[in-house]
Amino acid sequence: MKYCWIIILALVLGSCGGSKLAARKTDKSKRSISKILKNPDQEYKLRMAEQYFAKKKYSRAQLIYEDIMPYYKVEKVFEDIYYKYGYCAYYQADYLNADNIFKTFLELYPNSPKTEEVDYMRAYCYYRQSPKPELDQTTTIRTIGMMQTFINTHPGSARNKEAYEIIETCRAKLEIKDYKSARLYYDMNQFRAAGVAFSTLLNSFPESVKADEYKLMIIKSYYRFAELSIDEKKTERFEQVVNECNEFTDRFPDSKLKKEVDEYLNLSQKNLKNTANEQVKTPA
Repeated sequence: MKYCWIIILALVLGSCGGSKLAARKTDKSKRSISKILKNPDQEYKLRMAEQYFAKKKYSRAQLIYEDIMPYYKVEKVFEDIYYKYGYCAYYQADYLNADNIFKTFLELYPNSPKTEEVDYMRAYCYYRQSPKPELDQTTTIRTIGMMQTFINTHPGSARNKEAYEIIETCRAKLEIKDYKSARLYYDMNQFRAAGVAFSTLLNSFPESVKADEYKLMIIKSYYRFAELSIDEKKTERFEQVVNECNEFTDRFPDSKLKKEVDEYLNLSQKNLKNTANEQVKTPA
């Protein structure tokens, strides 16, 4: 037991010692940066910023770049400073700020050899901000637009392959979001809304590998909607299901879901027949 307490004490002291050491290193780093920033030699500051950038210490490089930019603003080297300044923000995952810096770079240096790269990085910053499918996808939509603009602006770029892949990734995310929204309507028994939502989903992504699944969900949604309708509306709504089933057969003749669609077609036709018989029996 005595030895256990000794080990625990040693671990606690070691932890405290490690924390104090880390704190001392942080303080030393702050003092070092402060000392650099106070130095009147602008060329020395630039050399230090370049060293920090090369060592991937982007927060330190960023502070020095910000300090020396007014001095170098009219110098030729300012292009490279501002270019690296943008990457300092990017590598710290400050994508919104990085986008603004890259945008300004393009405005300042539209004919720079780095224009294509920076133009791509602007779009890529939006891609890095794209959230999970469940969240608002405004940034994802913006990414698609910017990547497509990049492709159109730089038709021969080696980055276009990656740009197309990112567009497809973003479209897949939008598809997932729209599917989940449509499915939620269905699970909440809001079948008409589900039918509309799945129809919109299919129209938005007609080439999806799940296109036949979306069409089946349209059929199921409208069938359930018709099934729960008042008698006066059933004929019209079951006819819609029949039309959807026929469209499925024309569009996806080899689908593995065809058997299930045929079942809904038969059920809908039976309902139409029964409804017609009831109308004949009921006196006008």
